[in-house]
Amino acid sequence: MRKQKHRNVLPCFGITFGFTTAYIGLIVLLPLAFLVLRTTSLTWQEFAKIVVSPQVAASYKLTLGASFLAAVINAIFGFIVAWSLVRYKFPCRRLIDAIVDLPFAMPTAVSGIALTAVCAPNGWIGGITKSFGLKIAYTQLGVLVALTFIGLPFVIRTLQPTLEDIDKEIEEAAESLGATKFQIFTRIILPSLLPSLATGFTLAFARAIGEYGSVVFISGNIAYKTEITPLLIVAKLEAFDYAGATAISLMLLLMSFVLMLIINSLQFYGQKFK
Repeated sequence: MRKQKHRNVLPCFGITFGFTTAYIGLIVLLPLAFLVLRTTSLTWQEFAKIVVSPQVAASYKLTLGASFLAAVINAIFGFIVAWSLVRYKFPCRRLIDAIVDLPFAMPTAVSGIALTAVCAPNGWIGGITKSFGLKIAYTQLGVLVALTFIGLPFVIRTLQPTLEDIDKEIEEAAESLGATKFQIFTRIILPSLLPSLATGFTLAFARAIGEYGSVVFISGNIAYKTEITPLLIVAKLEAFDYAGATAISLMLLLMSFVLMLIINSLQFYGQKFK
């Protein structure tokens, strides 16, 4: 029996593939290639001196540490929010669901100014925490708050489709067979959510690493304490130190590339064992 050839909706593979390759090359690969090429003007000694200097190393520590912790917080509370939005019906649910996207829609500078106004010592939240001896704005805690704010939608929007696809009849069948709610969650629900949860965590982590606008206002930009890596890049550009800026940018690019590789691997294995 002759096997019927599968026809794609979009014909002409050569044209579509060529257009895709050219588009990605112009929009993504060309600027990145220029970044790498610009860095080659430095010797290895000069490159190492820039990227591992004490001030830059301190910024790496703050940027990566705060980004990782913010992603962990978002993974926990983002799961709770996504679960509530999908599994429960309550007043203003659609409004809350729309509010989740605000960090996506708002300019990062607006987010930074709003967070600073609220968390400053004379702000609503900052005034309350100040009475307990806790300062948020212009500290590393302020950086964490800003990165948590901008990363939350990534976890929620990644988890929601997976939660909606989980068949509730399987949970009911497990319950009828004597499984406890804890067993249903750990053995049925959680394994299905882990790939999406890990992907949302990694997306939030990667987004936080490159964040600038919402952090620069609330951090105070104190060298060795609250200075993030993207701020150093901007500072070097303003000083016309393009080689130094591209060297630090290349380090962030490598970090982002590793994270994107992890995301693609998680998505691949998630689809493979689904």
